[in-house]
Amino acid sequence: MSDPRADELTRQASAWAADDPDPETRAELEALLARDDAAAREELADRFDGTLEFGTAGLRGELGAGSNRMNRVVVTRAAAGLAAYLKENGAGRDASVVIGYDARHNSDVFARDTAEVMTGAGLRALVLPRPLPTPLLAFAIRELGCVAGVMVTASHNPPRDNGYKVYLGDGSQIVPPADAGIAAQIEAVGPVSEVPRGDGWTILGDSVVDSYLDTVAGLAGDGPRDLRLVYTPLHGVGGTSVLQVLETAGFDPPYVVPQQEQPDAAFPTVSFPNPEEPGAMDLALALAQQKQVDLVVANDPDADRCAAAVTDAHGWRMLRGDEVGVLLAHHLLTGGHTGTYACSVVSSSLLANMAEAAGQPFAETLTGFKWISKVDGLVFGYEEALGYCVDPEHVKDKDGISALLLLCELAAAEKAQGRTLVDVLDDLALAHGLHATDQLSVRVTDLSEISRAMDRLRTTPPTTLGGLRVETVDDLAAGVGGLPPTDGLRYRLADGARVIVRPSGTEPKLKCYLEVVVPVDPAAGVDAARISAAARLDALRDDVRAAAFGG
Repeated sequence: MSDPRADELTRQASAWAADDPDPETRAELEALLARDDAAAREELADRFDGTLEFGTAGLRGELGAGSNRMNRVVVTRAAAGLAAYLKENGAGRDASVVIGYDARHNSDVFARDTAEVMTGAGLRALVLPRPLPTPLLAFAIRELGCVAGVMVTASHNPPRDNGYKVYLGDGSQIVPPADAGIAAQIEAVGPVSEVPRGDGWTILGDSVVDSYLDTVAGLAGDGPRDLRLVYTPLHGVGGTSVLQVLETAGFDPPYVVPQQEQPDAAFPTVSFPNPEEPGAMDLALALAQQKQVDLVVANDPDADRCAAAVTDAHGWRMLRGDEVGVLLAHHLLTGGHTGTYACSVVSSSLLANMAEAAGQPFAETLTGFKWISKVDGLVFGYEEALGYCVDPEHVKDKDGISALLLLCELAAAEKAQGRTLVDVLDDLALAHGLHATDQLSVRVTDLSEISRAMDRLRTTPPTTLGGLRVETVDDLAAGVGGLPPTDGLRYRLADGARVIVRPSGTEPKLKCYLEVVVPVDPAAGVDAARISAAARLDALRDDVRAAAFGG
């Protein structure tokens, strides 16, 4: 007797293979269908377990054949849906869409498919000349007067992933209801073999690249440039751009980690190509120790994020995203940059205090630069996941290259006074209290574990965490403080501490953001406050894990 589920799966896979323009992924499916064993059926079930969902982050997933993977069928449908949405909303035949791509597997192929589909839909497709950073794509949208932009990248995801980010004409990532509108048009796309394609698209020259690099380099004012640097692009596309910007701004060339200098889609020296992941920065820190430099800086593979490491009394250490964020904010505030300073709800509360002390407006948004970039009058925005926007006039998204330059400018200015970035952080702690942050990030293989953890926290809320009383609980799903609803919980604790728990929007993780605030006794010094904060964070981490996952 036949199994109806197995028969339906076979039908789906066969129909997909027949419509697939990619011989490689078509062969994957045909091989699985030919095997017809339990393992093959399980693999097929996973590949067709729903469809990669198009949302505000676009698409992101593992490469491979099937509706639940990133492939040419999924990308063609996404491009056709986006084109239909743009035309529905007034884009005419003279409207342009600019397309960028990184150096991941198939990024160039997906970019070409997108260009062909946009051209076939009667729009002008402009493709960046080679694998380039994501912020350059965001810059190009407004520089070239485009109605939209597409960036093919999975940022810092594992090597087998790829993704598809969509921007509209203001140069910022999409937010509701645009995501739902595009998703509805994607859903309406028929067989990809029937999607019109054209070949009249344009590969751009270097003028837009040069314009971006000159604009970024121009952010640095006059000042000291004596700074010894180690830099790594983590096998990504940021290296050439960063070296050019630093040179134009007057800095000496950095020592570049040789094993990670060139783009490599396999990311062979790291488990995850994310500066936040353990081990990812080991080669850079070793080179820094060898060369006795002042600062280590890094980008993630598509260069929209920036990481940094400094030396203190205990040796080299990575700066947390919140630390880099407040350093950049300090640099801009003391430089007289007026406007709204903003950060995501999961970032440190220190920025609000700094903005208030400087008489500048502050705004708090949901997680993601799609929200930060929408803040009225934005002059600086950041999120703790190493994303910083220091020049929203030109790039309304996170930009790891411009952030890196301004961090270097600040470090060089402090070095000229015999100081370091650690001294700046100490000054901020003395002025506002030590705001120490950390994160508990739990990666799962079964997404239902995340749902169960959130349900447990909602039905059995903790009354204390880390020995601190829970004073208020905000369910962010209900919309709090003017924020749009999102799946998350915020616990405000005694002594200014705070915990936020939410599912990751791009990875199978439950993320828990921890913050404690410790007053600094001038007599005891900042180091004593750091020791106290570390103990409080450890206790918080243990209690949050137990509350979310039991035990």
